[in-house]
Amino acid sequence: MRAVVSLSICLLVCLALGLACVLLVYLWSSRFRGGFQWDGSELEFNWHPVLMTSGLVVMYGYAAVLYRVPLTWGQSKLPWKLLHSGLMLLALLLSVVGLCAVFDVHNKKNIPCLYSLHSWVGISAVVLFAVQWVAGFTGFLLPWSPLSFRKLLRPLHVWLGGSILTLSIAACVSGINAKLIFVLKGNNHTEPYSRLPPEALLANSLGVMIVAFGLVVLRILTNKKWQRPDPQPLDTAYRPLNQEEND
Repeated sequence: MRAVVSLSICLLVCLALGLACVLLVYLWSSRFRGGFQWDGSELEFNWHPVLMTSGLVVMYGYAAVLYRVPLTWGQSKLPWKLLHSGLMLLALLLSVVGLCAVFDVHNKKNIPCLYSLHSWVGISAVVLFAVQWVAGFTGFLLPWSPLSFRKLLRPLHVWLGGSILTLSIAACVSGINAKLIFVLKGNNHTEPYSRLPPEALLANSLGVMIVAFGLVVLRILTNKKWQRPDPQPLDTAYRPLNQEEND
């Protein structure tokens, strides 16, 4: 009982931190960076941090801890598999649109793409995420997936999931820092970053919230006491999707 209470508290903290991340990145882009457009300007770029934070970190994290929610225990796993896959797909689509925004702005302004460490880490996270989703869909949802492949894929799927979240957090934090260095130079009516103006304070707080969110998600995922109870034998736990309807 104590484990369920502790897990529930962590899940609520995870939910609150995720919402705080989305709120802060929206406020940063709308209040300090001028809002949103899709016209090749800096206003189009503002979609990038919002969509990457919302998709690659927050939505991804929510989908990752879905199986840890106690309300899902003792029920058929089928709807939760579908919801997990759907949320992950939504997170991936948001991330791809976020990448399209930054690539479009760079191309229209003749700015080189993929030259920074931030961009390398970010694109690696999205590529691995796409591979992870395809492998998970193929291995765990398609009815003709062989049992041996499912057993082989599961530990890799779990490890890669945590690794992608870690890379996503690193990409977001480095991106926030790079953006602040670029825009807060003490000209164009802005204070230098070194004086920690309100924009820098908000963006740094966003970075702290993203890191805190990731740490809570990883804590939930790595605590074995909080894993979903699975009364099924090992072989039946990997049954194809169309055989799980009566679980």
